[in-house]
Amino acid sequence: MQNIIDQTINFVKITLANAETGHDWFHIERVYKTAQTINAAEKGDELVVALAALLHDIADSKFNNGDEEIGPKKAGDFLKSIGLGDDIIHHVQEIIRNLSYKASLGTITFKSKELDIVQDADRLDAIGAIGIARAFTYGGYKNRVLYDPAISVNLNMSKEEYKNTTAPTLNHFYEKLLLLKDLMKTEAGKAMAAQRHQFMLDYLDQFYAEWDGEK
Repeated sequence: MQNIIDQTINFVKITLANAETGHDWFHIERVYKTAQTINAAEKGDELVVALAALLHDIADSKFNNGDEEIGPKKAGDFLKSIGLGDDIIHHVQEIIRNLSYKASLGTITFKSKELDIVQDADRLDAIGAIGIARAFTYGGYKNRVLYDPAISVNLNMSKEEYKNTTAPTLNHFYEKLLLLKDLMKTEAGKAMAAQRHQFMLDYLDQFYAEWDGEK
């Protein structure tokens, strides 16, 4: 198993060498480690959890003209090249296909314990201190303003609206990040999310106070 993991890590590092910093190897590594932590309690299939965590952003649709199948295909081609069986490949591909927040805005047709574990791990990296840093990094990458009081939060976006939004980064806190705590599937994920969620609330209080010149 370790040889498979090592080959996958090497593949991911090479593939994501020039990735946007919120979706680079270090993001993958954090999700991989967190997924292992959660899986220690949840007892999912270790290999599937590891492979799905490592490959979940191998070709994010955000950076591939919205193509939501390029990630599963690229992961499947790699896993086939190193001799993995069809059952494992299919499971990993389905996790990648159904993992993202925008996928949850559409119709979910696949469920597994391993999906819950990797999804929680990925969502945990989107909240807390690192989540805040990643949000503003991506906002800068897309040349979005930090905050504009005149642009209202949209809590009823469709999947397509979410994919195409150009709203200020601070709106993203309300449109996604602050919603993730209550979407956690595993008990370990829920416990970790609670502290990170509170950190974001404290950050927003500080942000608004500074914005208004109060602190």
